[in-house]
Amino acid sequence: MVERKATVARNTLETQITVSVNLDGSGNTAFTTGLPFLEHMLDQIARHGMMDIEIQANGDLHIDDHHCVEDIGITLGQAIAQAAQNKTGIVRYGHAYVPLDEALSRVVVDFSGRPGLEFHVPYTRTTVGEFDVDLFREFFQGFVNHANITLHVDTLRGENTHHQIETVFKAFGRALRMALAADPQMAGVTPSTKGVL
Repeated sequence: MVERKATVARNTLETQITVSVNLDGSGNTAFTTGLPFLEHMLDQIARHGMMDIEIQANGDLHIDDHHCVEDIGITLGQAIAQAAQNKTGIVRYGHAYVPLDEALSRVVVDFSGRPGLEFHVPYTRTTVGEFDVDLFREFFQGFVNHANITLHVDTLRGENTHHQIETVFKAFGRALRMALAADPQMAGVTPSTKGVL
């Protein structure tokens, strides 16, 4: 089996990001971002997606968290797209419902080759600790634009914002895991009538 690994670096005047992924890992993580709540959410992707993720990020956090959060999403999306290679033999579609106490979210993903995001998360407050939860949309927008996936995120209920967000990231990890899994009935076949994704 071909190793599905990639390392991508993104360097701008605002941020310096390096992301390494192994899509066939065991959920191991190593993060240095200066954004502990984001790291907690990234850990959910790795653990529930059963992929290894390493992220090193430096950026202008003294100004705002926005640039780092968005650029981590961009770079992670690029790395997963590279690791998935031509997507031959994958399931392509993935979905998950995940609860956490009173919160429930649904995430559906399609490795379509086309970026598209529907993000419907009615947060009950604007921050968790000092983290601006609006930045999670920026993370996912950056991800889908550079992974070239279609992503639908819906939080169906919830009162605790931490719980809402955590259900989204856990469901995202599980949906990625399902979509990127090998489909034994599609071995050597691109799951598209176009013949490419």
